[in-house]
Amino acid sequence: MLDMNRIPASIAIIMDGNGRWAKKRFLPRVAGHNAGMLAMKEIIKTSSTLGVKHLTVYAFSTENWKRSDEEVSGIFKLLVKYVDSELEELNANNVRVRILGDYSVIPEEARNRIEKSLAATASNTGLQFNIALNYGSRAEIVRAVNRINEDIREGVLGEDTEITEELLSRYLYTGDENGNIPDPDLIIRTSGEERLSNFLLWQSAYSEFVFTDVLWPDFTPEEFKKTIEVYQNRDRRFGGRK
Repeated sequence: MLDMNRIPASIAIIMDGNGRWAKKRFLPRVAGHNAGMLAMKEIIKTSSTLGVKHLTVYAFSTENWKRSDEEVSGIFKLLVKYVDSELEELNANNVRVRILGDYSVIPEEARNRIEKSLAATASNTGLQFNIALNYGSRAEIVRAVNRINEDIREGVLGEDTEITEELLSRYLYTGDENGNIPDPDLIIRTSGEERLSNFLLWQSAYSEFVFTDVLWPDFTPEEFKKTIEVYQNRDRRFGGRK
């Protein structure tokens, strides 16, 4: 049974299985992404109700550009559709939207909607909904190192600045510019695959992982709660002993 006093503060999800969901139904892949968007909507609502503080979803990776033009275009059209249809409700539920990744290179219409959602929800204080968009963890770490180097050259940091874990963490997408998003307590991956796929490599050092065979469009709030129950039955020691 779900313990409401032990809800993880920060949950990250690799939303996998949209294409296989569509293929099983003899539908185009974009239909799977549309069904996945509806599933995401319900998980956001449930997260807010449960008192989750940070929900991070892997929406589009730096590797996803390798997919067909039709599929990539369809994904960004769905992003536009999502913001147009859900922004009012996100605001009503006090949800704040943040972006992890370089969204400057995505299609203009989608980029405009992202900026609209960031501005419209900036003062909200409830669930922080972090969308990893054109995100890759290796690229994130390289970007952080380059930003530190640039700040040393420009005198923002001293030449003898020690590179610590804390300093590097501040320069990640989850760092200061996004209000220091805490490392995920729980990372969920749907569809039966058991790998991170370049997602939050630095931040997941002591996360708990739950892998489920459920395809993302079929990942209901009930399934979500089941994964949280699994998390609550784990003994988190962070490398130490009790």
